[in-house]
This record gives sequence, C-alpha cells and structure tokens, in this order.
Amino acid sequence: MIQVQAALFWAYAVGATFALAAGRQLQLWERINAGEGPRTRSRAANPYLALTVLFAAVLMVPTGLFLLWQNPSWATMHVADGHQGVWAGFVLWYAGGIPVAAVLGFLAAQMLVLVGAGYWAYLQCVGGYFLLFGTLVHGWDGSGYERFLSPGARDWADWPQDSVVNNALDFLTSGTFLALLVFGATVIGTMLMTEIGWLLEGWSLPGADADRKVHRVLAIAIAAAGVYGLPFLGAVTASVLVRLLGGWLGLPLFAVLAGVVLLPGRSPVRRLYELVGVPRRHWRADLDLTARPGTDSAPDPGPGNPRDSGDEPGPGGETQLTEGRPG
Repeated sequence: MIQVQAALFWAYAVGATFALAAGRQLQLWERINAGEGPRTRSRAANPYLALTVLFAAVLMVPTGLFLLWQNPSWATMHVADGHQGVWAGFVLWYAGGIPVAAVLGFLAAQMLVLVGAGYWAYLQCVGGYFLLFGTLVHGWDGSGYERFLSPGARDWADWPQDSVVNNALDFLTSGTFLALLVFGATVIGTMLMTEIGWLLEGWSLPGADADRKVHRVLAIAIAAAGVYGLPFLGAVTASVLVRLLGGWLGLPLFAVLAGVVLLPGRSPVRRLYELVGVPRRHWRADLDLTARPGTDSAPDPGPGNPRDSGDEPGPGGETQLTEGRPG
C-alpha cells in the first residue's frame, strides 16, 4: 500500500520490528531447540518468522498491487503516467521483493537479538523507517512529499500552480487517499496489534518483566516513538539540511548528528530503549523443561547444583548465557 520506491524499505523495517518485538520469545525458542535436529531448528519452523512472511504476503503485497493497478502514476511516484508506463518487472519486483525484504529484516534483527545486541536490532528498525520516510519526505530530487500528495499525474504536473495546503486538501479528498485510509486501517492496524501483542507476550515470560522500568502503556508509547517517531523526525531533519546546505554538506552533517544521538552509551535514545525492557543482552528464561535425548534441556536440579558450568543464574529469575557454552 506504499509507493514502489519506498516499499522495500518499509518491508525491511516491518520485519526487523517484528523480530525486535518478539525478541525474548526468539531467545526462548533458540534455547528450547538447542541441540535438536535440523527439522525443528529450520527457519520455517520459527512461528514468528512464519507470521512475518504471512503478514507481508497476505496484507502488504495485495494492497500494494491494488494501488499499483488502480493508480500507477501515484504508486510509482509519477515516474509512470499510466499502465503503459509500468514495466512488468516492477510488478514482479514489488510482489516478490516485499516478502524477501521482510524476511531479511527479521533475520538481521533476530541474529542481533540472539547474540545480545538488542539495541543494534532496534537500529535496524530505525534505519528501515528512516529510509522509508526519507523517500516519502524528500525523495531522490527533493520533491518526495509533493509526489506523495499528488494523487494523479495531472495533479503532479500542476503542483507549482497552487499552494501546499490546497494540494494537500485535494489529496485528502481523492480516491487514492480513501484507498490508503481503508488499507492503512487493515495493514497498519494489524501490524501494530502484532507488535504490541508480542511485546506483552515477551513481558509475561518468567523474569522478563524485571527489565521493564515503566508502566506497560508508557513502555509501548516509548517504543512507538522510538521506532516510528524518531525516524520520521530524522527524515525531516535530513531533508531540511539538504535543502539548506546541499547534499554534499547536509548529509554528512546529518550523519554526525545521528551518530551523536544514537551511538554513545549514554545517549538519550539508549536510555529510553532501556526503559522499555527489550532484550539488551543474551537473555534466557529459567524454565523446567522435560529432558530429551541428546539435549541439555533436562529439568533444573535446583539451586546450588546448576545444570552445567555454562549457565549462571541472573537477576529476576532468568539465566544468562556465559562463555564456554554454545548458544
């Protein structure tokens, strides 16, 4: 349901956000399957990855193809004037690329979560949404928002003849906006409910809630601001700097500012991230699992007699991974 040029960025960001929201469950899944056969450890057996692919294939792809057929000019950011201007490869690229990008985003964030680099998994979400909003706000020639707010080829051609407010009002009363409204309620609503549900599910695991420093409602609001609000603000800031200073100076300056905001150990973004309680280390739930042949998942023998020398009890009842034991 988004324009072709921004579709893959959105799909990657959605996949990464899904993996981050289910970070604790993915770590638990990895522990349960440790040492088992290739069938249970296959990527296809991961229910969270399967649901991510299902979301991309069933909701993101059909709505995008509908808009591409209904209004090819808007869907291609007015690169094509109509159906005759749309190369068939774009349709294949859109339909096949979105699930692939979602899977890549999910796997990248999952890999980082499993090795304890949860904050870097969060930066995958930030990067994907920054590229999405950057394409819609600035585009490749500085006219991104103008192309987004022009429902048809004629509206795009006549954009300079009217004010931004009037052009925006014309877009809000167009059939394209109505389609976006209907599809957005379905796609974005399902996306948000999935992410919130997986966060709540993760917080309900043994010992997991100890990492959350604020009320759940506030934690969800902080997470939404960090995943969606911060990249949008960054895209607007980058666009303003490029318009004022030019690309050769504006983009490097924005990169420095983004590094200062995101990367230092005591940056405000890191502090807010820690309030939410999303995994920032290799966390493992403390579970009593039925022993299986060939695995190390035997019931915990109790305090003072750890399962093996590789597990050490951590705060809040969970077990942390230490060196000397494969994950």
